[in-house]
Amino acid sequence: MNNKSLLALLAAVSLVTSTAAFAAQQAASGSDANAAAASTAAGELVEGEVRKIDTANKKITLKHGEIKNLGMPGMTMVFQVKDASLLDKVKVGDKVRFAAEKSNGAIVITELQPAQ
Repeated sequence: MNNKSLLALLAAVSLVTSTAAFAAQQAASGSDANAAAASTAAGELVEGEVRKIDTANKKITLKHGEIKNLGMPGMTMVFQVKDASLLDKVKVGDKVRFAAEKSNGAIVITELQPAQ
């Protein structure tokens, strides 16, 4: 192998190594940014309307707007609640504001309050 080939090979290895290091650094900082964005989005309350309450199973059916932190469009669906006492704050027909997150494969209401 001549000097030009060796130099080209070393340059290529150096480029690949530095590119991989840069990509790893970007991925690490990007995941922090994504976590911060999800945390911010999770802090935003979503508007909804109570359609059904199932206290025995800790579930609530809500007609809701877009849940941005979950990438979910508006719809009517059943949610589990993190704490059954949240259900004591509302009744069927109430307008509410809530926060939801994915937990163990389920979407769970973590905050629920009557709308003002």
